[in-house]
Order: sequence, then C-alpha cells, then structure tokens
Amino acid sequence: MTPEQHYREYVAGNLERLRRTAFLLCGDWHTADDLTSTVLVKLLRHWRRAARFDNLDAYVRRMLMRAWLDERRRPWRRETATAALPEVVAVPDGDPVRRVAVLSLLAALPPRRRAVLVLRYFCDLSVEETAEALGCSEGTVKSQAARALESLRAHVSEGDALWT
Repeated sequence: MTPEQHYREYVAGNLERLRRTAFLLCGDWHTADDLTSTVLVKLLRHWRRAARFDNLDAYVRRMLMRAWLDERRRPWRRETATAALPEVVAVPDGDPVRRVAVLSLLAALPPRRRAVLVLRYFCDLSVEETAEALGCSEGTVKSQAARALESLRAHVSEGDALWT
C-alpha cells in the first residue's frame, strides 16, 4: 500500500470523529469543517513522518487542539452577538433539547477548559494523555477540569427538569 493510500484509509476511518471533536471544541459546524480540513492538509504534508508514530490518533488530536487554539487567537474569529438563531444540529439519538443546552454551556467556557472537557470526557483520554495533547502539566488538566465542571454545575439549576 502506498503512503497516499494509507493516508486516505486513515482519513476515511477517522473523518467523522475528527469533525465531531472539532465541533465540540468550537461549537460551529462550519468552523469545525475548516479546522478538520486544516489539520488534514497539515497531516498530509507530514504523513511519511506521522504514519510512523505509535499513537497516530493522539498526534492528530494534538494537531486539532493546536489548530483550534490558534484559530481562537485570530481577530476575525471573535464571537459576536447576532440576531439569528444558533445552528441546530440534528442528532439521531439522545434528547436534542438537552444536547443544545450542553453545547451552549460548553460554549460559555474559556477555550482551555472546554478543550480539557472535550478531551477528557468526549475523547475519553486519561489525565496524562490530555496533558500531553494540550502541552501542559497533569495538575493543570485536573484543575482546569475541576473548574470547568464547577462552572457547569453553577449554571445548571437543581430544580430544572432538563437535568433530572
């Protein structure tokens, strides 16, 4: 199998997972598609080296995290208020109202805390793997996760039937 075929096979098997992870990070499908495309182009450029890594998925996740954090720093990506309704995501399983509520709570978090929650609880990474992906210490991952969860809990009222 040629390197190009191997790359295509990897992308075909992981594209939707990468898109969903990018969406959870940024909260917008269009930006998620842009991030995914950016990462896949960079991956293709360095495929011969990257294909030799023991944990290629971790390498690509780290590329995605860095691309998202870089994108957040760009001045034209600042979030602005708008009169239009937010994008509604059609999801075949689960409660769509709860899903939208969770996404809005995630969107309210600072980027680093959101990244920690997505990596820890959506990508199911360990503290060590999350720290490696974000380029920080394990203590930072633990404290950011604790603060993010505390912030989420503060926004959810205990009497709300949506969360019971």
